[in-house]
Amino acid sequence: MVASRVRLTGAGEGIVCTVTTLLRGADDGSRVVDALMNFFPDVTVPEDLTPPQFGQEQERMLMWSDLSMNAFLDALHQQRILDTALDAMSRSLEGETTHFCIGRQAAAAGKVAFPIPDEQPVGGTFDVKLTGRGLPDWLEAATWHPGRSQVPRTIGDERSMSEDGEASTWH
Repeated sequence: MVASRVRLTGAGEGIVCTVTTLLRGADDGSRVVDALMNFFPDVTVPEDLTPPQFGQEQERMLMWSDLSMNAFLDALHQQRILDTALDAMSRSLEGETTHFCIGRQAAAAGKVAFPIPDEQPVGGTFDVKLTGRGLPDWLEAATWHPGRSQVPRTIGDERSMSEDGEASTWH
């Protein structure tokens, strides 16, 4: 018998999800918000969001808080990148808080991409901050998959990717 996975969303589980992104230059705010809605459909479009104007500089921070992670976690499961997600999401874990980035251009295509730290991918990033009691355990549970029954994984174990994003070889 195969049991269905427990559906974690962060909402009502003590995990607060905040997403920020910086609009610069020719970034089209409505397209950026549409890309974010692929993973966080409960975001709201700012009423004062206007298209970029030629010859006018733009630098604006957008922020959303208390977002459900349901669609994001479903995407991680569908794309089968749960171990990568555990490593990327826990890389900056300090106590009950972590932050990580996902690529905006990949999000526009409905894909999750975790850019290598300190590298700015084409199209920019969404910066995600998670806080909450028991966050390390929650991250491991949210990214759990049946393969971990044979090859257990934990945050920061010897199978984690390196700081530069290089995969570890363990077979």
